[in-house]
Amino acid sequence: MLLKDKVVIVSGIGPGLGQELSTLAAKEGAAAVVLAARTAQKLDTAEQEILDLGMGTAVLKVPTDITDKAQCQALADKTVAEFGRIDVLFNSAYDPGSFEPIEEASMEGWRRAMDVNFFGTMQLTQSCVAHMKHNGGGSIVMIATMVEHKPLATQGGYGASKSALRSATKHLALELGQYNIRVNSCHMGWMWGPSVEGYFAWQTQQTGKSQDELIAEVTRNIPLGTIPDDGECAKAALFFASDYSSVVTGAALDVNGGEFMPV
Repeated sequence: MLLKDKVVIVSGIGPGLGQELSTLAAKEGAAAVVLAARTAQKLDTAEQEILDLGMGTAVLKVPTDITDKAQCQALADKTVAEFGRIDVLFNSAYDPGSFEPIEEASMEGWRRAMDVNFFGTMQLTQSCVAHMKHNGGGSIVMIATMVEHKPLATQGGYGASKSALRSATKHLALELGQYNIRVNSCHMGWMWGPSVEGYFAWQTQQTGKSQDELIAEVTRNIPLGTIPDDGECAKAALFFASDYSSVVTGAALDVNGGEFMPV
């Protein structure tokens, strides 16, 4: 079990990757999974999925808006009060921003995305670092995006916020290595799950094309020929949380079926 006996925090719980990360952490032996999201109902759903596994995993639900520093600190402190430590932080919470060309974009939409994807993520990370230092180490996994490497039309604000986070990730890895705290990022491409399903449904209405036609257009650029699902992408992120990556920090893992290949 890759996360045997570890205490894991997952932000951004909801249908999709956040929920997949929390369930997979439990399957891989985590002693406790701490669920964080703004919507309490999403936490209830994720908790039930973990309990249904029947593995006896402890679950703590903490409604958290990561744009609020006090709530970030409360999440970290409650985790330690309940379980004694923090071993893993998955920074999965995000805001997609507004989908529009940059020349027409509302900077308010960009600020909202930046406030969640960059500043909020950094606040939650700061809140967990002191506890990880006290515990002698830990792993922080940033859920990033292929859009940082391969721009997609109308996603400039989202890409900019995640690019800022990628730069901070490398600096964090440099600063925190001396404390045995590893900081890495997974850059997700298309992921089949609720968000992408909703996008294709919207595109079908906008273009008149069938879902199969739209999927074919996307997979044409993916060497593996399929859109990875949320669960498969979660497995890649779990590598960075596990001891199998104990000497890896500051790394960026592209999880996109080969659509983007850095040189």
